[in-house]
Amino acid sequence: MRHFLVNEASGGIVLIAAALLAMIAANSALAERYFGLLHLVTGPVLVKELGPMTVHLWINDGLMAIFFLLVGLEIKREFVDGQLASWKRRRLPFIAAAAGMIVPALIYLAVAGGNPAVVRGWAIPAATDIAFAIGVLALLGSRAPPALKLFLTTVAIVDDMGAVAIIAVAYTDHLNVLALVGAGLVAAGMYALNRYAVRRLTPYLVGFVLLWFLVLLSGVHATIAGVVTAFLIPITTAPGAPASAKSPLHRLEHGLHGTVAFLIVPLFGFANAGVSLVGTSLASLAHPLVLGITLGLFLGKQIGILGSIALAERFGIAQRPGGASWLQVYGVALLAGIGFTMSLFIGGLAFPNDVHLVDEVKLGVLCGSILSGLAGYLVLRFAPRVKRVP
Repeated sequence: MRHFLVNEASGGIVLIAAALLAMIAANSALAERYFGLLHLVTGPVLVKELGPMTVHLWINDGLMAIFFLLVGLEIKREFVDGQLASWKRRRLPFIAAAAGMIVPALIYLAVAGGNPAVVRGWAIPAATDIAFAIGVLALLGSRAPPALKLFLTTVAIVDDMGAVAIIAVAYTDHLNVLALVGAGLVAAGMYALNRYAVRRLTPYLVGFVLLWFLVLLSGVHATIAGVVTAFLIPITTAPGAPASAKSPLHRLEHGLHGTVAFLIVPLFGFANAGVSLVGTSLASLAHPLVLGITLGLFLGKQIGILGSIALAERFGIAQRPGGASWLQVYGVALLAGIGFTMSLFIGGLAFPNDVHLVDEVKLGVLCGSILSGLAGYLVLRFAPRVKRVP
C-alpha cells in the first residue's frame, strides 16, 4: 500500500503538469497543432459508429482500457486481500463513496436537470480522481495522517466501481448482440483458465486484447473489458504479509503501475484537458452544464462524504479514520471533489458528438476540481495536528 500511494502521488503530480500543458497548448499559438494532433487519423475503422481511429480515440478507447484494467486489479486486490477484505472495513468507504456519488448527481440535476440537452451528464460530478487527489495529499507531507490517505484511496476505489457500473449501464446506447456473445465466450475462457489454476499472464493478456475488440464492437464502452479481465486474473492471497511474488494479479498490477501513472493517465489528461478559453467569460461559468458540474464536484462531494461519515459515526455504524480530526476529514472530503480523469471520461461518453458541450464539461470539471483541490489543500495545510496519545 505504501508503494501504491507513492506511485499514485507522483503520478498525480505528473497528471497536474500534463493538464496544465494541455491548457497552455489549447490557448496559445500551438492550438491548431494541438487539436490537429488529437484528430489525426492513425488507423482503420474498427467500429462504424466511431469512424476512423484517431489519436484521441486510441487514447480514450484503447489506452484507457489498460487504465481500467489496473483499476479492476486494485478493486479485486482490495476486496480479496486488502483494506476491503472484511465487511467491517468496507462499511465506511462504501457509505462515503455512495453518498459522494449520489449527492453530486442530485446537485447536478437540480442545477442542470431542467435542460433536456444536458441531463445525460448527471454522472460527471460523481467521480473522484484518485491520482490527482493523492497527488495533492503528497504535497502536504506529514500534515495528512496516513489513515486519511488510506481512507481516501479506499473511497476512490469504491467510487471507481460505481463509475464502471455507470459507464456500462447508463452510457451504452446500442448493442451488437453477436459481438457481446463473443465477448462472453472469451470471458468464459479466461474464467476456465483461472479455475484450472493457469498462473501465466500471457493467456490472460491475449484474452484481454480479444475481449477489448469484441466489447468495442458490441457497443459497450471498450474500457469495461479491462475491468472484466482484471476480475478473472488469479490472485494468491497473503493476509498480513507482503504480496506473494507468485501472485499473477500482484505481478501484473505492479508491472502496470508505472506505465499507467506516468504515461497513460498523463496522456489522457493532455488529450482531454485542453479547452480553448477564446470567447469564454464569467457568464460561461453560469451555464447550467458548467455550473452543475462545478457545484456537484465542489459542494456535492464534501456534503455527501462528510455528512455520511458524521451520520455513520453518530449512529454507531462506523467510525471516522483513526487519528484524524473532523477538520482533517473535511479536508479529505473536499479533495474527493477532484474528479478530473473519470469526470472528463464520463463527460466524453455523455456528449460524444457535441464539441461545444464537451468543452463546457471540461470547463466545469476544471473549475470544480481546482476549487476542491485548493480548498482541500488549504484546510489540511492549516488544520491543527492531532496529538497522538503515547
